[in-house]
Parts: sequence; C-alpha cells; structure tokens
Amino acid sequence: MHPEVHSDKEGRCPRCGMKLVPEGHVAGMPNDNEGSNYNRLFIIIGLIILATLVIAVKNVRQGTFLWRDVMTNFMAGFFLVFSGFKIMDLKGFAEGYSMYDLLAKKIFQYGYIYPFIELAFGLAFLASIQLRYITIMEIAVMGFSGLGVALSMRKRQRIQCACLGTIIKVPLGTVTLVEDLGMAIMGLILIGLAL
Repeated sequence: MHPEVHSDKEGRCPRCGMKLVPEGHVAGMPNDNEGSNYNRLFIIIGLIILATLVIAVKNVRQGTFLWRDVMTNFMAGFFLVFSGFKIMDLKGFAEGYSMYDLLAKKIFQYGYIYPFIELAFGLAFLASIQLRYITIMEIAVMGFSGLGVALSMRKRQRIQCACLGTIIKVPLGTVTLVEDLGMAIMGLILIGLAL
C-alpha cells in the first residue's frame, strides 16, 4: 500500500498493516490473475451496457426513447454495481483508495464515504431525481477522482485499482482513468442534452 515502505523480510506495513509484497508486484494482486480479472471487469461493464440497451429497445418499441434515458440508465447501472463491489469490503476499498485519491490521501475516512456517494448517484440517476444537480456533482466527483488517478499514473506507481473494491483486482492504469473521466464526460454530455 505504501511504496516508500521497504523490508528485507516478510511482514506487514507499519503504516496500514497490509501484507508487504515483493517489489514489482501490485499490492494485493497476484500477477498471474491479471488477465482473468480484466475479463471479469469487461464482463461486468458489458452486462451494464446490455441492460441499458435492452431498456433502450423497450423504450423505442413504446415510442418513449430519449438519449437522456440511455445515458442515465447506463450511469445508474454503473454506479449501483461499482458501489456494491466497494461496499462488500469497505475497509479494503478505503485502504486502496487512499493510495491514489487526492482527498482520501488527506482524509482516510473519505474512502468509507465514497462508495455511498456512488450509490447515491446510482439511485438518483435511476429515479431521475434532480438530474441537473446530481450530474453536476457527479462530474465534479469523478473528475476529481480521475485527477488523482492521472497523477498516480504519472508517478508510475504500481498499485491496485480500487474501482471494484478488493473483489476484482486490476492495476491502477488506463482502465481506471477511462472509468473516472469517462463518467465525468458522460455527465457533461448529459448536461449538453439539456437536462
């Protein structure tokens, strides 16, 4: 978790208590499973897209299709599913998130709150509650989170992405950046569709 901590023997990090890993490995993630973990991530995103498309087809058949609904349905599914994975292991998520999120680095407890912010976004998009305000908040939160990811990538830190909690382990990288900034861009598009 803390790349500045080094030891000649096995043990635990004196700062966070996590198990120390050999240099060059991603903390908490065996390298031999990386490919299958990416496959799981893409399956999850694929299922969210599939559900969104099924709802869109239903709306086309009923004559109620709106691009805004396609966007909000995808965003609702994304935030509900991704927050659920984070909530399954709040402590593990908070520890991982504090490695690269700018606010969680300063205020560790934010890592315990963040999954519930995503849950609130998902429920609000699902129910179409205060979409303009929710979307503005979503753009700010995801853009800020993406900034932390970009800075960590620039430093070439080899740490685990916390996007799906501790359940699916992939390294922090382009996928994480696309996730955060992609959701912020979707929010901007949603605002452009005149919510």
